[in-house]
Amino acid sequence: MTLLNTTLKWLLQRRIPRIEAMMQQPGVAQQQAFRQLIRAGRRPEWGEKHHYKSIQTIQDFQRQVPVSSYEDLFPYIERVLKGENKVLWPSPVRWFSKSSGTTNARSKFIPVTMESLDESHFKGGKDMMAMYIANNPGSRAFEGKGLSIGGSLHPNPYSSNSAVGDVSAVVMKNLPSWAQYIRTPSLSVALMDEWESKLERMAEVTATENVTSMLGVPTWGMVLIDKVLARTGKSNILEVWPNFEVMMHGAVNFQPYRELFQQQVFPSNQIRYQEIYNASEGFFAIQDDLSRVGEMLLMLDYGIFYEFVPIHEADQPFPKALTIEQVELDKNYALIVSTNGGLWRYKVGDTVRFTSLYPHRLKVSGRTKHFINAFGEEVIVENAETAITKACEATGAVISDYTAGPVYMGNGSNGCHEWVIEFTHEPTNQQTFEQILDETLRQINSDYDAKRYNDMVLKRPRIHVVPPGTFYAWMKQRGKLGGQHKVPRLANSREYLDDILGQVLEL
Repeated sequence: MTLLNTTLKWLLQRRIPRIEAMMQQPGVAQQQAFRQLIRAGRRPEWGEKHHYKSIQTIQDFQRQVPVSSYEDLFPYIERVLKGENKVLWPSPVRWFSKSSGTTNARSKFIPVTMESLDESHFKGGKDMMAMYIANNPGSRAFEGKGLSIGGSLHPNPYSSNSAVGDVSAVVMKNLPSWAQYIRTPSLSVALMDEWESKLERMAEVTATENVTSMLGVPTWGMVLIDKVLARTGKSNILEVWPNFEVMMHGAVNFQPYRELFQQQVFPSNQIRYQEIYNASEGFFAIQDDLSRVGEMLLMLDYGIFYEFVPIHEADQPFPKALTIEQVELDKNYALIVSTNGGLWRYKVGDTVRFTSLYPHRLKVSGRTKHFINAFGEEVIVENAETAITKACEATGAVISDYTAGPVYMGNGSNGCHEWVIEFTHEPTNQQTFEQILDETLRQINSDYDAKRYNDMVLKRPRIHVVPPGTFYAWMKQRGKLGGQHKVPRLANSREYLDDILGQVLEL
């Protein structure tokens, strides 16, 4: 075992006792983060406007500061983009994470300060590896390279003093030299602008590297691996990377892809999978126990103060917001964050559900705007993922991508849900797949079940199977290629369905 591998493992493991203390005393960790944020927030214009100097308690904060969407904060963010200082945060902002968001086409520019890089993104990356090593003490991950699939950077069109890009690119650009040494590909390749050319170059470079880990969105990871296999002529990627150990994944629910990765992409029961929850706004959660699939430990000492709003109050400016010590198990909450990047009571757009308390582990259950509720059925992404997984398990199917939306009632016909699905392996029986999908949704969602009763409101789902590559071509057509862009899973309109089905008909 190399000296570098041994040294890095020893250094990372020094963090574990502090993580354990945070797990035992989550309220203490959050109180400390809250006090630090309020002290820093007194100096910028935002803090003066909302009288941060008079804030002594969390209750004061919740009374004086409204919950804000991106649109609410944009007038302030726009001024920061144009080079103004001390608007939302006291220190200068040199980076902006450009996020498409999945609910509209307009880009979002999230400020990334040095504090958020150091105390959140970098700390999260190190803790991710520390927890992986705690689960696997014999790891040799640092004897090879970590493959990172990230985005690109561009000059800020509004100011010459800063740059914009995917958060992955911002993080990679600012990594310390030791971290650059153990990752691949080089920055010149990793930050290439044109996505398809970058993937080809990444495949060329990594095909000859000793890759031991991968970090990225599963869907784009599969695209890259397919290109490596095509280049090398190998039947599976472990023939190219025989020392591969672990895939760290995030951004999309991994469950529909798990079987594909375990059986075909990395056909070995020795490969491990670790989920993370990182976003433009910060690094939020890490899977600390690899046996608890889909559950992640909320990281409470990254300079982020968390609030949790019951779904039915999510659109209120001053909702009843709960702290970490007030949340309950198995309830869906809209996630609200105040960060060391200058976001204050900001609606991330995700919904989360706690699966354990002390320690506080959660699952991302969906998006606040990604659901189907055209008939009062309130189907969320987590429902869809569970149903898809059950249907795949029963029919031997493997999903590549999907989206779903409503078919509205009209002309004497009841409504239904319409699904567009791209399979890597089609189900042995499509009718069985549809039946189990429908039955599972009825079992886990009482509102959906009520609307499906005797087909009174909703009929059985309508499923379209589309050819391989359909979703890739659709995303390319929309200018949405890249690791930060994700296929929208559910929509309460037919916007995505009609667009995709129209493209299929044109082929």
